[in-house]
Amino acid sequence: MQTNDSMTIPVIAEHRDFFIVNKPADINVHQQELSDGLITRLKQQLQSNELWLVHRLDQITSGCLVIARNKETTSQLGRQFQQRKVTKFYLALCDKRPKKRQGLIKGDMKKIRSGKWALSRSFENPAITQFYDMGLGNGLRLQLLKPYTGQTHQLRVALNSLGSTILGDDFYGGTSADRTYLHAWQIAFELNGERHQFSCLPQSGEHFLAPEFINKTEEIQPVMTEFRWPEITFNDPEKAP
Repeated sequence: MQTNDSMTIPVIAEHRDFFIVNKPADINVHQQELSDGLITRLKQQLQSNELWLVHRLDQITSGCLVIARNKETTSQLGRQFQQRKVTKFYLALCDKRPKKRQGLIKGDMKKIRSGKWALSRSFENPAITQFYDMGLGNGLRLQLLKPYTGQTHQLRVALNSLGSTILGDDFYGGTSADRTYLHAWQIAFELNGERHQFSCLPQSGEHFLAPEFINKTEEIQPVMTEFRWPEITFNDPEKAP
């Protein structure tokens, strides 16, 4: 097995303006004191210094990450993320049934203790997530998540607020596992008048590699078109459906 320091970053798509990589779990996007960050490794792997982060994933999260190849693309896509025009879908595994099977999870994110965040009932700058809960067998549940905002620990806190903490998320009291089971599954955006959509499956984690999980992702694959996602009005998110 490769160590994190020697791991090759999987590149799932190459465009003249960007790369899409499947970020491994437990690799930080930024340089750390004792290990190289993802961008540093990619520059070495792709033999290019012209790479820029467009957005971020938590260290524990794997999945689709957009890497720009020029400053203009960095700026264009950065604005789309700020304006909430980028569509993202995540997959998470839990071992506890949530308080509800589907719907919106919304509220302001408040810092509490030991660096943790919690969802409050206020709506000054709310985090908003749509989710669907599905049984996976063997006591596990699959959560399909669509974040409308991008706040720190948003998805981890959202599921924790429903009593369904992500498997392996020790920080928020989840059941211990071989990894934190949160994966950025799909991403879609427009660039220079062209629509781009990408998808990648996790490459680590006993339960993510199990046939039950892979079969379920194939069942829900038309997620962009067949799931009825609500339109969110950010002028008054408290009244969002």
